[in-house]
Amino acid sequence: MAGRGAASSRPAAVALRALEEKPHGFLVLPRRWVVERTFAWLGQARRLAKDYERLPETGVAMIHWAMSRIMLRRLTSATG
Repeated sequence: MAGRGAASSRPAAVALRALEEKPHGFLVLPRRWVVERTFAWLGQARRLAKDYERLPETGVAMIHWAMSRIMLRRLTSATG
């Protein structure tokens, strides 16, 4: 019984420490908005809205195409 009591007190201390370190409420991650904004831009491309591609390379090519379109649109509006 003595060994059982010693073993059970150790995980309880670890469990209490884990509960104390857990953040409460909403926590904003730094620069997360940049990733979410980029995903929103990519979501505007209809071909990227669903996973139609069979090969991952084709999906990567479509992402490059969509980002190139966004960059070209920015460049043409900046110079025009």
